[in-house]
Amino acid sequence: MNQTDLSDLLTAVKLLENPGFGAKVAGFVGRPIEKAIARLPDKATKAIVSAAHKAIRGALTLSLKTFAHHDPSSGKETPEASNWWHLAATATTGAVGGAFGVLALTIELPISTTIIMRSIADVARSEGADLRDIQIQLECVQVLALGGDSGIDDGAEIGYFVAREAMSKAVSEAATHIAQNGLKKGSAPAIVRLITGIAQRYSINVTEKAASQLVPVVGAIGGAVINTVFIDHFQNMARGHFIVRRLEKKYGQRIVRQKYLELKQSKST
Repeated sequence: MNQTDLSDLLTAVKLLENPGFGAKVAGFVGRPIEKAIARLPDKATKAIVSAAHKAIRGALTLSLKTFAHHDPSSGKETPEASNWWHLAATATTGAVGGAFGVLALTIELPISTTIIMRSIADVARSEGADLRDIQIQLECVQVLALGGDSGIDDGAEIGYFVAREAMSKAVSEAATHIAQNGLKKGSAPAIVRLITGIAQRYSINVTEKAASQLVPVVGAIGGAVINTVFIDHFQNMARGHFIVRRLEKKYGQRIVRQKYLELKQSKST
């Protein structure tokens, strides 16, 4: 692996193995958010899980039907991702959520998830991924499941490859089904398994976001900042993931994984 690619892989390790959204937002509000999560009423928790499922289903539809594509083989230069626009748009929706609290989540989450999905696709494209590929489209949605392993330190506890492999079978089966049937059978077992698996992990981050907005210091302005941290987290997950995928295409999965784990080990010592 040449020095440039090794440097890119180190960037991916730093992005993917850093503390997750829960740890980052705790730093913003100045306190752990576990107590705020524990104070969420059961009704609110159920609403969050339901909203996460609906948001993931919407994200899947968006990914498969509306993403513009850049052909990596066209010879045209791949433009950089427009992260700043997506950050600003998500901050605006977060201000609404911060002002009205958990009750606004069912309205705000589908909007912010759509913006996040477009940002993830933008990052994927900037890393040379072909958005016409169903596998890549589903991996864009899969990014929403990264960094959602625990309420304290999502990304670092389980690790990127374990989280990715946990979803790989569901992504592969869904890709095969969609290639053969499209989304006409949206309730097919392969689609349901994919949505459920991603939503379960995504809802962890969504719960952390909702709970953090209940902290007294957080209002409309704080809600905007929290949503900015929220999308920034997934932009980082997307950047790291699609760097790894780009390098795997060039060097093979075994070599990239070996180098990744070596860099991760040296980073932690």
